[in-house]
Order: sequence, then C-alpha cells, then structure tokens
Amino acid sequence: QVQLVESGGGLVQAGGSLRLSCAASGRTFSSTAMGWFRQAPGKEREFVATISAGGGSTTYGDPMKGRFTVSRDNVKNTVYLQMNSLKPEDTGVYYCAAREPPLWLGSTLQSDYSYWGQGTQVTVSS
Repeated sequence: QVQLVESGGGLVQAGGSLRLSCAASGRTFSSTAMGWFRQAPGKEREFVATISAGGGSTTYGDPMKGRFTVSRDNVKNTVYLQMNSLKPEDTGVYYCAAREPPLWLGSTLQSDYSYWGQGTQVTVSS
C-alpha cells in the first residue's frame, strides 16, 4: 500500500513559479514510477508528467514541455514538480500518482496508476 500527500500549491501570478511536492509512504517508493496529473474546473483530468522509478526517464504533456520539470528523491520518498512560466490555463488541482510496485516505467495513462494523492490546488492569476 502506498499513501501519497501533495503539497506546495497556491496562488501565483502568470509568469511565476511553483514547486509541488508529493511525499510517499512505504518502502517500495524507489521501485515504482510516479506521475503528475491535473484537473481544471469543468474539464477532465489530464496528464502532466511522469518519471521512472530510478529517475532517469521523464515524459511530459505537450502544454508542459519546456516549462515543467519532474524529479524525485528516492531517499526522501518524494517526487517534485517544478512549474515555471505559469499561465492561467495551468490552474487546477494537481494530483500525484504511483504505479503498483515494482513497475519501473512511467506512463501517461491514468488507468496505469494504482495510488493517488488528494490533490493540491494551483491557481494562476492573469
């Protein structure tokens, strides 16, 4: 069982930056891929980024490329999402998710993730 707790959301002006964190419980964190997704008001949840278990492979959704960076610290059992050059359309609830260990490769599909955090709100004002 993996429990995930996101933090770091908040209100920021367009062009600003935020760093989200997702702390995971359990001893299997280093053996599973992680992902970030977001859901804007009135829209379906969408893929943001994913990182492999070892951290060597990352994938981003097209709107995030060049602005967002996903990373992880397997000693601290934490995955991060650094978000720069934020836009109002980045507003939404951001969720981190974990694949069932020991699945090492990341995925862009929500259905490939077994564990989800409660989400953290990000609001970007224009």
